[in-house]
Amino acid sequence: MVNDTLQVLTIAGTDSSGGAGVSADLKTFMAQGVYGANVIVSVTAQNTLGVQSVQMIPSEVITQQIQSIAEDLSLSAVKTGMLGDVQTVNTVAKALKKYNFGNYILDPVMVAKGGAKLLSDKAILALKTQLLPLAVMVTPNIPEAEVLSGMTIQTHEDIMAAAYQLQLLGAKNVLLKGGHGKELTVYDFALLADGSHFWLKSQRVDTERTHGTGDTLSAAIAAQRVLGCDMKTAIIKAKAYVDATIRSGIQVGHGHGPLNHLAVITKENQPEVINDI
Repeated sequence: MVNDTLQVLTIAGTDSSGGAGVSADLKTFMAQGVYGANVIVSVTAQNTLGVQSVQMIPSEVITQQIQSIAEDLSLSAVKTGMLGDVQTVNTVAKALKKYNFGNYILDPVMVAKGGAKLLSDKAILALKTQLLPLAVMVTPNIPEAEVLSGMTIQTHEDIMAAAYQLQLLGAKNVLLKGGHGKELTVYDFALLADGSHFWLKSQRVDTERTHGTGDTLSAAIAAQRVLGCDMKTAIIKAKAYVDATIRSGIQVGHGHGPLNHLAVITKENQPEVINDI
């Protein structure tokens, strides 16, 4: 039967070194056992040492890519990564309203690891007003959650308050990632559509080879939803997979290296699920 294979779409930019963006998403989809399609919104020249140049794709080409996929494939989920500018955010939002691609996972890539903004204020506003209300799940890190919520996040209570604020902005489920910082224990906070919440507790791995972690996590959640998991299970399984890709590190490049998407999940990789801290 045509289209009887589970399919998921990523809308993001390329990474010429293969560590993040569409490259990370497609590797994750395959590792999770689903077929991945892609829409390219930007082409980057980058490696493990940094980004050397970026070329945005014209809006009409992005629209045509999405239309081509919609006319042929049968998607059950879609995720977006770094969208780059306000024109692209608006173009993607318009397409997601037009086509039903199933569960939409929004990875609001807007703040670089060094703290630099990757989206203009206009693009951030468009993301908040156009994309957040469409998302079944949003997966910000702490700096991104601060930008979206307008809050300063320093404590676990701040994390919870920011997640509730993002839900008020329209996202049905929120996974606020706590990986920024140097603490040995990492806490991620999940707020679900039914109002329930939980924390994921894991131990930090001492490595610089974490390039593409956010892309991989959101892609894994999308894949698990396609596979039929409820949201809580999808989050837990995705977190375990990301932990495995970090712990089973590979040696690629001279800088901030990529994850090992061939990693096998073990008991060591399972996060501890707790209700309150």
